[in-house]
Amino acid sequence: MKVIVLGSGVIGICAAYYLNKAGHEVTVIDRQEGPGQETSFANGGQISASHAAPWAAPSVPLQMLKWLGRADAPLLYHFRLDWRQWVWSLRFLMNCLPSRARRNTIGNMRICLYSRALMPEIREDTGIEYDHRPDGILQIYENRNDLDSSARHAMWLRELGCDNKVLTRQECIALEPALAERADQLAGGIYTETDESGDAYKFTHELAAVCAARGVSFHYGETIEAIAADGARIGGIRTKGRTFEADAYVLSLGSYSPLFLRPLGISLPVFPTKGYSVTVPVSGLGSAPKISLTDHENRIVYSRLGDRLRVAGTAEFSGYDTELDEARARTILANAKARFPGAGDFSTAELWTGLRPLTPDGVPVVSATKYPNLFLDTGHGTLGWTMCAGSGKAIADLISGSAPEIDLAAFSIDRF
Repeated sequence: MKVIVLGSGVIGICAAYYLNKAGHEVTVIDRQEGPGQETSFANGGQISASHAAPWAAPSVPLQMLKWLGRADAPLLYHFRLDWRQWVWSLRFLMNCLPSRARRNTIGNMRICLYSRALMPEIREDTGIEYDHRPDGILQIYENRNDLDSSARHAMWLRELGCDNKVLTRQECIALEPALAERADQLAGGIYTETDESGDAYKFTHELAAVCAARGVSFHYGETIEAIAADGARIGGIRTKGRTFEADAYVLSLGSYSPLFLRPLGISLPVFPTKGYSVTVPVSGLGSAPKISLTDHENRIVYSRLGDRLRVAGTAEFSGYDTELDEARARTILANAKARFPGAGDFSTAELWTGLRPLTPDGVPVVSATKYPNLFLDTGHGTLGWTMCAGSGKAIADLISGSAPEIDLAAFSIDRF
């Protein structure tokens, strides 16, 4: 079967990889000049089943109110004259109800654990390297009450299959000595040993090269104009000057996915959420952390990527604006410098921003559609790197007519 994958980020490339393994003739189309150039380019680097809980959680509405008016707030909401944003926001708030947040966490955990388990198989099959670190993820807390609350949540996550343990201040420092720099501000942590970290861009780039060597066709620099319907089916993909045709189509265009579905009469509530990262060159004998960390207080993650330290965080609801707000990026940099002052050369840090595709319930869409040859693999929010292998394998199974290894009911577009 001929299959076209739209998008060459980590989600699209994983879909292409598994479709190729299933024996399909695969073509990937992307407007960029190479793979992983947008959302996958400089994310936080964490493969984190421990972060399966969606943003839409019971505590979030009150936190958002506290953050209103703060330019350095971890979550910044720009009010816009866009009715779709208001509808999305209302749906988001409805999903903050405890029963819904619980349901959505269970769904996310299912695909997170599945995806994480597939990563060693990909490494073994392809031999790719991407600054992978199998050292786990440590969430650190400055406030004892926050730690106690999160510890109760962690206990429930263990019931869902995510192994973790609560650590004292001394145990955190023993695990990651770089934390000794500000030991007096550390209440403790929660450690998930089976989580991982790595460079999503390197992974995407290397896996795309493997796919190309195995026969996948790539068409970069192709701006997609429309997904063309032909009656009850999709007939092709129109780009500037040409049309690509196949038997089946996978839409993995992240935040831009809804724009191509609206003309087809499909409403996909994915909204762009801007995130920021800084990448710091690590000093030879510096005190940069080796374990991937999540700073609960500041909503910042740290990942050691070879001789670089990736620091990422914040969420900004500002539509499709991709302009880098240097002040927000430098807030992340300042936090990193304050916590790990000797980690590296902060003066030469690279600043980056990208759009995360977020659904109002925080659960991705891995689904068939009303068009029998159009499939969706999008809306992964901040967990695209964590979920990429699992959603890619699941969508390939769906297209191949095989029963996916996980139940996809929670990820269907029909839930909206």
